[in-house]
Amino acid sequence: MSASDARGAFPIAYGFWRYGPDDLALAIEMIGAAREAGISHFDTADVYGGRGHFGAAEALLGEARRRAPSLLGGVEIATKVGVERGTPYNSSKEYIIRAVDASLRRLGAERVDLLYVHRPDLLAHPAEVAEALDALVAGGKAARVGVSNYAPAQIEALRGFLKTPLAAHQIELSALATAPFFDGTLDQAMAWDMSVYAWSPLGGGRLFDPADGRAARVRTALEKHAKAAGCAVGAMALAFLMRHPARPTPIIGTRSVTRLREAVAAARVRLDRGAWYEILQASLGERLP
Repeated sequence: MSASDARGAFPIAYGFWRYGPDDLALAIEMIGAAREAGISHFDTADVYGGRGHFGAAEALLGEARRRAPSLLGGVEIATKVGVERGTPYNSSKEYIIRAVDASLRRLGAERVDLLYVHRPDLLAHPAEVAEALDALVAGGKAARVGVSNYAPAQIEALRGFLKTPLAAHQIELSALATAPFFDGTLDQAMAWDMSVYAWSPLGGGRLFDPADGRAARVRTALEKHAKAAGCAVGAMALAFLMRHPARPTPIIGTRSVTRLREAVAAARVRLDRGAWYEILQASLGERLP
C-alpha cells in the first residue's frame, strides 16, 4: 500500500497509548465503536501500557483479535519500536529486529502493517536503522515503515540509505503544537508522499485548560467555528489539522464512545481558508504578515 492509498482510508485513526493491562473489555468496546464509525487504522507502540507494563497495549490488541477475530479484520495496525527501558532509545539493527519479533508475538500477527521507529536514536547511524527496516520489509515482518518524532534532516539522512520507501511520519500536531506547519516537516511529507499521523491532536487535553491563556484564545476561535459547523469543539480542532494539504490523520485516544462519535464528525467539516487562518493566528497570538 502506498502513502496515497493509505490516505484514501477514513481520515481519523484510533490510538492505544492510554490503555493498560486491565483494559481489555474497554478496548474491545472502543474498537467496535471505532469500526462502526468508519475508523480502520489503529495505532499502538511496544512501550504503551502504563508504567511497569511494557507491551501491554499490544497484548490487548492481540487478545482482542483472538477473542473477536472479525473485529480487527481488514484494519491496519501500526506499532512503534525503538524505546528501550532505561536507555531510553535504541535503534540498533539487533534491537529493532528483536523488538519487532516481540511486538508480533504480543499482537498475534505475522506482519506489522505499518512499523515506526518511535524516536530518533542519536547513537544509531541512519545506515544501520535503514538496514534493519529494509531487512524487516524483505523478511515479510513489516508491510510499510515510517518514523515518529523525527526532524526533517533526520528523515533525509535515513532516506538516503533506505531501499524501502518511508511511508509515514507520526508527529505531535495540534492547534497548540503548530511547529510542523513552519519547520519543513509537513512540506517534506508532501514532497515525498508520506502519510502524516498526528498524535495528541487536542493538545493532550490542554485545549480545555481554563488556566492556559493561549489555549483559551484557541478555544474561543474553535468554539466560534464549531458552532457555525454544528459540531463539537474537539471535532473542529481535528478539522483544523485535516484542512492542511498534507492531509494529516489525527490519532484520537478517547476512552468514551460518545466522545469518539463527536470526534469523527470532523470528517464532515469543511473549514474555509479564513477560518483556518483565524484559528492559527489565535494560537500564534499575533496576526500573520
